[in-house]
Amino acid sequence: MSMEVLSAPRSPHTSDFVSGQSQSGWPEVAPATAGFAAGADIPTALLGIMGERWQDRFRAARISLPSWAREAPDRALFRSDSSGAWEIYAWDRANGDQRQVTKREHGTSAAVIDPTGESIWWFDDTAGDEFGVWRRQPFTGGADDIAIPGLSPSYQGGIALGASGAALVGRSTDSGFSVHLGVPGAPPAVLYSHREEGDLADLSTDESLFAIAHSEHGDSRHSAVRVLRLNIATATAEPVADLWDGPGKDLTPVKFAPTDHRLLVLHERQGTRQPLIWDAEAGTERELALDLPGELSAGWYPDGRALLVSQKHEARTTLHRYDLDTDTTTLVPTPRGLVAGAAVRPEGTVEYSWSSSESPPMVRDSSDRVVLAPPGAPAPPSVPVVDATVEGPGGPVHALVSIPEKGDSPYPTVFTVHGGPQSQDFDSFSPDVAAWVDHGFAVVRVNYRGSTGYGSAWRDALEGRVGLTELEDIKAVRDWAVGSGLADPRRLVLEGGSWGGYLTLLGLGVYPEDWSTGIAVVPVADYEAAYEDEMEGLRAFDRSLFGGSPQEVPDLYRQSSPITYAENVRVPVLILAGENDPRCPIRQIDNYLARLTELGRPFEVYRFNAGHGSFVVEERIRHMAAELEFALRGTGTGQQDPATPLT
Repeated sequence: MSMEVLSAPRSPHTSDFVSGQSQSGWPEVAPATAGFAAGADIPTALLGIMGERWQDRFRAARISLPSWAREAPDRALFRSDSSGAWEIYAWDRANGDQRQVTKREHGTSAAVIDPTGESIWWFDDTAGDEFGVWRRQPFTGGADDIAIPGLSPSYQGGIALGASGAALVGRSTDSGFSVHLGVPGAPPAVLYSHREEGDLADLSTDESLFAIAHSEHGDSRHSAVRVLRLNIATATAEPVADLWDGPGKDLTPVKFAPTDHRLLVLHERQGTRQPLIWDAEAGTERELALDLPGELSAGWYPDGRALLVSQKHEARTTLHRYDLDTDTTTLVPTPRGLVAGAAVRPEGTVEYSWSSSESPPMVRDSSDRVVLAPPGAPAPPSVPVVDATVEGPGGPVHALVSIPEKGDSPYPTVFTVHGGPQSQDFDSFSPDVAAWVDHGFAVVRVNYRGSTGYGSAWRDALEGRVGLTELEDIKAVRDWAVGSGLADPRRLVLEGGSWGGYLTLLGLGVYPEDWSTGIAVVPVADYEAAYEDEMEGLRAFDRSLFGGSPQEVPDLYRQSSPITYAENVRVPVLILAGENDPRCPIRQIDNYLARLTELGRPFEVYRFNAGHGSFVVEERIRHMAAELEFALRGTGTGQQDPATPLT
């Protein structure tokens, strides 16, 4: 079992970022200096205005679904922010002992426990720049060491550990993607390398095969799968077979069966993501008879005779057991909302991490028992979401609406735009959304074309008109919100993080009359400069999305770049930017700010010493405080006390 990385290409936890509003009585703003200094305390007066309830949600400790060692399942690890930053913890389930494994200024995002349970591997980057090496620490505690000496720093490209001590590490650098073998006492060996991007998926239990996703055909967004035979003694690998469904059809390798060489793969041959089982050695494929709407993912039961299927449909998750012997599906009961992660214990109990827009996250099992609880008081609850379906230019657009408990419509409204773009908004708990609602704002989240969860055609519809397509859907929902009387057209905020920040800046320039103000967190602001400076994995993503590099299709990048439309911006803008961000690098944001300065447009900027967002709780509170203050000041509601929702 391995721990997943907290972030995904182009997108942080997009729920970490939300936004502000209107322009009435807006004061003159000194470019690039106004706002909070990064790392500064929140002004006491501002805290007095805002109360503490929204901060309590951020400070309430959270905890991830635990993962465990395959051969020592009582040895587990999890992530928690109970120390004030997201860090890695070891948990001896037999006696209940827990200990903090990592303690770093900017937090730690990725870790994995080896199959024997003897060691924990964690990824060591610098101040959130995502570029680093794997370190190893004994499960019972002790000094960290370099896990694979001689392996130079890189971006992560997957990791798979064997019980023998062999380790496979996927690496992404400016040279492309590679997989390396590390064994005790020997230098690392290259098993696979290619200029195009890829990802290491898994190593079989007997350590004779491993699986990768690759894009040797030149399209990293629609991968092929390869299984390779590993010879640890000679530190070599040979291809066994490839699986590729052709242009525009993605295949994602998940995991080998615990008992043999069958590989679980996600395909989209019928237009939605579905599981299949591929035996590369035998040359057989088995598509599964799952009559379930939405997008599906899956994992193995420990005996290899069933799958735990996760069904994501209309922003919510349902779990099912699929019996491979009988082709029957059985519901695994969970509450309505989002199951962020789920796994099956050796005895067959399903453990899952769940939340809803109303209820904070919790880790429970299929017997409805609490598996693991964070210390301290739980986060205050929030309001439920209301579903809305709006007819857009490309078909029905699904949106989630959160409405304040007090006050009357039309409300000041924040459109929070998710990142990705290959992501989606769920009926899940968000301290950011809850903070806006506490302060009297309605919040609208739009699963625009480009989002996952609504089929591959919806996800890929933005190709050719990147950014502009998504904005058409957001505008359709915006016009519906105003026309229905939900949203006050004088107090509309466009806000988002990462790709959502990109769409925010683009939207302020493409539809300048639609918004009262904008807040962009770690955005793409100057697409050509972003391409030059970002990690190679994202350059490959962009080439796939646009059909080439900025040198090959310059007009497409130009028509999709926020800086192209900066002269149209008419409302104040707040930008939050990470100094060490490898996904939306700082130089291209500076280019956009310089252009706003040249044009005399009002803006504020908050710079922070981290990467693509922050894993530190107090820093996230400062981000939220900066956004709230900006919005409240812009809408003229800053003197009211949002500890009690606005009336």
